[in-house]
Amino acid sequence: MRRFSQRSYLVTLSEINITPLLDLAFVLLIIFVITTPLLEQSINLKLPRGGQPDKFVNKRDIRTVEVSATGVYALDRRRMPFDEIIARLAVDFRANPDLIVYIRADQEDPYKYIAAVIDGCQRNGITRYSLRTEPTK
Repeated sequence: MRRFSQRSYLVTLSEINITPLLDLAFVLLIIFVITTPLLEQSINLKLPRGGQPDKFVNKRDIRTVEVSATGVYALDRRRMPFDEIIARLAVDFRANPDLIVYIRADQEDPYKYIAAVIDGCQRNGITRYSLRTEPTK
């Protein structure tokens, strides 16, 4: 008997317990599911009402500039300085002359922020832009 008990003591465990690894994987999955929508959130805007439905436009030809009431700018949902937005729009327009700039601005937005975007577009030859509104019901 003594020999048998010593023998079982020396036997090594050849299997890995994967339960803690699965717990870690599920925790990481939950963290990513919760944080991903928060990272891709755009500027919160209240658009004015009015306008007509859009005609068909190729989505590759559209760049969206958002302007908050406090003067925060975003290009295609990424916040960046105003000068960088105008520079990127100019580069995109040189690559694609069919470029259309959608300008989304808060209804309480001072006109100077909207005028700055329009002026930046016109200085770079971009004449196709649209001031976006909420559709009327």
